[in-house]
Amino acid sequence: MRLAGHRTEDSDKSCLEDKGLEEKKINLRDLTLEQIRQFLEDMGEKPFRAKQIFSWIYKGAETFEEMTDLSKALREKLDQVAELRSLKILRVLRSKTDGTRKYLLELEDGNTIESVFMKYKYGNSICVSSQAGCRMGCRFCASGMDGLRRNLTPGEIAGQILTVEKDTNEKINHVVVMGTGEPFDNYENLITFIHNIHQKEGLGVSLRNITVSTCGLVPKIREFAKDMKQVNLAISLHSADSAVRESMMPVNGSWPVDQLLRVCREYAQNTGRRITFEYALVRGKTDTKQQIQLLAEKLRGILCHVNLIPLNEVRETGLLGSNRKRAEEIARYLEQNGIPATVRRELGADIQAACGQLRLGEVKRK
Repeated sequence: MRLAGHRTEDSDKSCLEDKGLEEKKINLRDLTLEQIRQFLEDMGEKPFRAKQIFSWIYKGAETFEEMTDLSKALREKLDQVAELRSLKILRVLRSKTDGTRKYLLELEDGNTIESVFMKYKYGNSICVSSQAGCRMGCRFCASGMDGLRRNLTPGEIAGQILTVEKDTNEKINHVVVMGTGEPFDNYENLITFIHNIHQKEGLGVSLRNITVSTCGLVPKIREFAKDMKQVNLAISLHSADSAVRESMMPVNGSWPVDQLLRVCREYAQNTGRRITFEYALVRGKTDTKQQIQLLAEKLRGILCHVNLIPLNEVRETGLLGSNRKRAEEIARYLEQNGIPATVRRELGADIQAACGQLRLGEVKRK
């Protein structure tokens, strides 16, 4: 497994160029346990302290002073060369119906991202962002309307979980990387993030309780099958018709739907993991009889599940969503044709919990 490097000259230079900032203290939230161990050795400190520091980070510590099992001298030394960068809550929307909370969070450089906290019978789940903005240009999605600002670091992705756990005072045991951004467009930092939250000294999140969603970056799907065999994969499909899909999702021009489905079939065969296909129901475009018949035909034989999504209407897109009744009709048709399907539970409908809507409003306000 490759982990994102944070101590090489090239990566340090890239980070500074991306943020346009002068060299700063190193953010230990961005490092793996092994990287913290090496960092301590470079400082002339005992490497076994790394586990203590790593554990404190994922307990939500925001200062070294909180790490009470470290000596005062070490805490002071760390404070001179390192930091624990945290996220700022700008706004929280709370659903009155199902306990969902949507967070607008500010990064250190002023960029904003969204996270959504959801309650289920099986436990608490969070949807996290992987980028500030997105460059994929999907027509129906509010996340990319302002373009891509930058990638999030591993610590910024994990920081969303830590911030929300602290605010809700509840443990999160399921993680979905399906918020703002295309996770596979920030692949190295994504893999480091997953590795860190899975560590027993970290959050101890089971790999099987983590889901990553991609709009279809085919080479990265192949890498992911090798690097993260136990993590769940979700594909934003939205149409099995290449022309229709490309009209909504420019990524289809690089990796057409038939090529995408071919690699998905390989993924399921090689990993034994079921793929979730996300399918947004756009009225008169993706919910027609012909479109659904084609979907069933193209997915036949793939170990998969279809998650039907009545489109959250974003005024700027000009697209309208199908109603719940039509969604349930489509689910029944797919099931009858051997394709497991469900209609997504509409959590947080009263607080605009759809990805990107809150951030888009903040960008426009600025």
